[in-house]
Amino acid sequence: MIGVAFQRIAAVILVMSTLSCTAKSSSRPFGRTPSGEAVDLYTLTNSNGMEAAISTYGGVVVSLKVPDRNGTQGDVVLGFDNLEGYVKPGPYFGAIIGRYGNRIANAKFTLDGVTYMLAKNNGENSLHGGRQGFDKRLWTATHSTGQSVELTYLSKDGEEGFPGNFSTTVTYTLTDNNEFRIDYSATTDKDTVVNLTNHSYFNLAGQGEGDVLAHQVTIRADRFTPVDKTLIPTGELRSVEGTPLDFRQPHRIGERIDSADEQLALGGGYDHNFVLNQPGSGLELAATVSEPKTGRVLEVLTTEPGVQFYTANSLGTLTGKGGKVYGRRSAFCLETQHFPDSPNKPGFPSVVLKPGGHYQTTTVYRFSIVR
Repeated sequence: MIGVAFQRIAAVILVMSTLSCTAKSSSRPFGRTPSGEAVDLYTLTNSNGMEAAISTYGGVVVSLKVPDRNGTQGDVVLGFDNLEGYVKPGPYFGAIIGRYGNRIANAKFTLDGVTYMLAKNNGENSLHGGRQGFDKRLWTATHSTGQSVELTYLSKDGEEGFPGNFSTTVTYTLTDNNEFRIDYSATTDKDTVVNLTNHSYFNLAGQGEGDVLAHQVTIRADRFTPVDKTLIPTGELRSVEGTPLDFRQPHRIGERIDSADEQLALGGGYDHNFVLNQPGSGLELAATVSEPKTGRVLEVLTTEPGVQFYTANSLGTLTGKGGKVYGRRSAFCLETQHFPDSPNKPGFPSVVLKPGGHYQTTTVYRFSIVR
């Protein structure tokens, strides 16, 4: 009896060990930063064979493989084969953007009577957190499973000019419903401003497979925030009615992108924040994109009030993964967010985080196919 008992215990331990092994995500070295810090690449997979690769450098989504209508997996995000591509100044491929995503006018804002000066890295403005935003920082993987990885980073008081010791966690999860989920959370010990997002460049035909002008886009927004010549919002919430920015019904990206429209001329195409028709503070559908050749469909759900629709207008000839060449408008971005320049626009939703408060947002990129 004792021998049987030991056999049963051994069997249970073996099963638990096997489950533990299968629950762990796979990771591998992804190079070293210029200062010599080791960077890891975590691979997440779901039961459908969908796969995501996440770097601890910048929290970058290095690849995202999704099936087409024939079941063929294809990588739908632009990026680089190695760490060196991400370390160099570039278009923020796949990165976590912070402490403040998008632009802040004149690289300054006033909070609690104190004016904070930020780095000017976009003309006279601050863009995507400054010269060394969260996209150029090494994150720590504190927890991982086969389908999720949790990354943390402490942005110290004064980093890039922002006040407060800002502790943030970003969790990437790949669900069995083919959802790529991003949960953001943060706390601070001093009043600060925050606007976190992810800057993945999507091409549903596959990375490097030409432009995205045939992609069909729907955005659930009755209004957008028009911009000035430096792409800073004017403060107006303008109706999309009668403009090329009306995506309440599906339109091809290339259908109106070169229209004689002042806003499109300023952005060189679409590079605008849309004010989402969010009835509440829960997770709501913001946008849908479909690609006719592969049948891939992307739905974007978010708790955020806005989304930046960008059509890679500034992307020049760049060599990416597998030697693929990325040209102008070879991808699109849907960056869920609070509005650009909100710290200087009291009429926009607040982006202030106070001690004792908890910043919490969620965005889901849900993939499916049309047969």
